[in-house]
Amino acid sequence: MKRAVVLSALLALVVSFAAAQQSVSAYTTLEEPLAKALFEKFEAETGIKVNFVRLSGGEVVTRLEAERANPQASIWVGGVGLDHITAKDKGLTTPYKSRAAGKTPAEFKDKDGYWVGMYVGPLTFVTNTVRAAELGIKPPQSWADLLKPEYKGMIRVANPNTSGTAYNVITTLRYIYKGDEQKVYDYLKKLDANIDQYTRSGSAPGKSVAIGEIPIAIGYAHDQVKLKAGGAPVVITAPKEGTGYELASMSLVAGGKDAVNAKKLYDWVLSSPTAQAEFVNYYLVLVTPGAAKHPDALSLKEIKTVTQDFLWDGNADNRNRLLKRWTDEIGSKR
Repeated sequence: MKRAVVLSALLALVVSFAAAQQSVSAYTTLEEPLAKALFEKFEAETGIKVNFVRLSGGEVVTRLEAERANPQASIWVGGVGLDHITAKDKGLTTPYKSRAAGKTPAEFKDKDGYWVGMYVGPLTFVTNTVRAAELGIKPPQSWADLLKPEYKGMIRVANPNTSGTAYNVITTLRYIYKGDEQKVYDYLKKLDANIDQYTRSGSAPGKSVAIGEIPIAIGYAHDQVKLKAGGAPVVITAPKEGTGYELASMSLVAGGKDAVNAKKLYDWVLSSPTAQAEFVNYYLVLVTPGAAKHPDALSLKEIKTVTQDFLWDGNADNRNRLLKRWTDEIGSKR
């Protein structure tokens, strides 16, 4: 009898230890503080620890390609949807038709289940009002404004080879110029004269504006609203010609070693009130109908947007061609 009790106790300890060791490896393109808060709450509710690495969208695609034979992550949370479409085209992700995605509108998820959209965010300009006053410049109101000579060396944006945000700038301009890619690259070459540097991450330029390092940046509205809410002396403007927007998405990695727990995280992100609240607190506009919205968040209904073809923009061949031209004609010339 005593032996049976001891064995039962040992078995309970083994089971408890195994449960405590449950984990899932993830890549995320969410901002680090949001990712940390989100994944810690997931662990608190499920007991599953998320071991995550924060990368920009283009970097995730590159890493998944390099790790194709031996994936080091099982799920990718966040990042511009165009990057997720590219990953699908390259065979880097795997389909999962989660019941939790049932409320997500069809236009915001892949029909084959390879990716699902979580929130949207428009491209906008952010200007440090203190620096602008010192320099005698006004916040830009349009894409055309960004080419003004008085902004020379005063604008910062990410590198489209590493950042989905910056790639979204290129695709947005393609819609503004009605598919005329020569006009797009003519514009980008002129814009290059006013760019002080291209960063790795899409959110980095806005952070530089917040501290006054540079007066103007291009990025996503939610990142900029958060900076303003934190006390940064900034003003946010949407280009009057129209702007593009990201559909931040989520995918499962093909061949991921933690597939079961990855699906649990995927479902939780889409359905948990806790997860939804975290997104709202970071000024993100969820795509789920009826979802809560922070009063300071900027929704697509409030600004003029271009009509985007996510599948064309995210197609690997289209993306590679557009990025190669940017690198050949602009990036390599700096």
